[in-house]
Amino acid sequence: MLSTNVSDERLNRALVAYLRQEVQAPANAVAAFLDIVIEDARRLHFDHLLPDLDRIRGASERLNTFIIGLVQGRWFGGEELKAFQACLRHDLRTPLNAIKGYSELMIEDIAADGEHPLRSDLVKVRESADQLLGQIDSMLVLTRREEAEPNRDGEDHLGMLADVLGSVEPLRAGSAGRAAQPSRILVVDDNAANRDLLARRLARQGHEVVTAASGGEGLELAEGQPFDLVLLDLIMPDMSGFDLLRRLKTAEATSHVPVVVISALNELDSVVRCIELGAEDYLTKPFDPILLRARIDASLERKRLRDREKTFITGLEQERRRSEALLLNILPQRIVDRLRQGETAIADRIDAATILFCDLVGFTALTCEMAAGRSLDILSEIFAAFDRLAAEHGVEKIKTIGDAYMAAAGVPDHQADHATRIARLASRMLAVVDRIADATDLTLQARIGMHTGPVIAGVIGTHKFVYDVWGDTVNTASRMERHSLPGRIHATAAMRMALGDQFEFEPRGIMNIKGKGMMETYFLRRS
Repeated sequence: MLSTNVSDERLNRALVAYLRQEVQAPANAVAAFLDIVIEDARRLHFDHLLPDLDRIRGASERLNTFIIGLVQGRWFGGEELKAFQACLRHDLRTPLNAIKGYSELMIEDIAADGEHPLRSDLVKVRESADQLLGQIDSMLVLTRREEAEPNRDGEDHLGMLADVLGSVEPLRAGSAGRAAQPSRILVVDDNAANRDLLARRLARQGHEVVTAASGGEGLELAEGQPFDLVLLDLIMPDMSGFDLLRRLKTAEATSHVPVVVISALNELDSVVRCIELGAEDYLTKPFDPILLRARIDASLERKRLRDREKTFITGLEQERRRSEALLLNILPQRIVDRLRQGETAIADRIDAATILFCDLVGFTALTCEMAAGRSLDILSEIFAAFDRLAAEHGVEKIKTIGDAYMAAAGVPDHQADHATRIARLASRMLAVVDRIADATDLTLQARIGMHTGPVIAGVIGTHKFVYDVWGDTVNTASRMERHSLPGRIHATAAMRMALGDQFEFEPRGIMNIKGKGMMETYFLRRS
């Protein structure tokens, strides 16, 4: 039984489309495979086959002429139906039989040549002709649906069409109601009646509409105001719609705005070029208002999806930058780059680097006398200033340990003046501590130690990883800090030699350094 909720008119329209598909597909296949065979025959110099191939092509052209007339008519009742059935029985069979006959003869003739290069495509030509002959018999059954004795096969086809149509809700009168999501739309058309009609329809759907009477005016509006969609005519005197479309799509500010072209031009070239240039859609005048609304709604929905995607990508980029900044607070840029390239174990032997340790003298005692928040604020202010100074001097902050600060120059990248950078940083760090002590009226001083020599530098850990340096040079710099005095910069003889005459030193003499033995050390005079 056929679905009863589908009107005869809809079913007839669907039957036309279905038969068009069923007839045209094998006919187009015949022509397409035949073109390939003729092309190959000429390329491979099988000139003796060309006459028969030309006969098959002539029959194919007659076949397609019949089919074009066949699928354009309305032949579902009375004399029209009888004429259609006669066309199926006779008119189509004549060229089809010619195609099939000549193809079979040619296949037989070239079979003696063994594996002939044209044989497979000739077989496809014949098979497509056979397919169409079979379709003719089925269509004859299908078009006898008004006769007294229906055929089971015909009912199957009609039932399939009726089921498809039953699943598609038909449009109702007045279905072009308000838009699901109102938007700002620019209408560009030099015809006042067209502009007014489009504007009224769109306004009734809830959109905000702005109109332009020329391409130049439309361009000025699009560049100066935000729009969600542009409806654009092509044929305009001062600036064509095609030129306006090109301008809109090549300008960064308007390239994202979807454009639907509505034009009386229905040539394929215009449609393709507009789509290639970036038009979202192309409708020909006169247009169906319900179809126009569906195209507009689809274009606006795609834009909303693209806008949401753009917002999402922008958010991801912001998060990436925040993560990047956080990572660079932990690791040097060079080390971050190496980790991204896939290195998992980073440990470098550096022949020449300079290490600095700074300790806030008496800060632990001060923390016992003030609130925790107050001591944290002071320590944060001091270390933040140290961080800025380290960045200015191109020195790498390594870590903080309680109220101690460690920095290194010459890591991870080689720096010929690593000792000079640390010496200048040390003087400015003492000045920072003195300034903050004066501003807070606290008894606060720093002592600094530094040493230069080879180190090992790398990333320690796999989760809460840190960039660190270690080795005898690091231990010696730490000892220099512990044996220093408040407000002084304590340096080894190696440091004194590395700096040369750039700075002034005070000899401290030879002293017993824990874990190192007797060493000659110096105080660097603050610059």
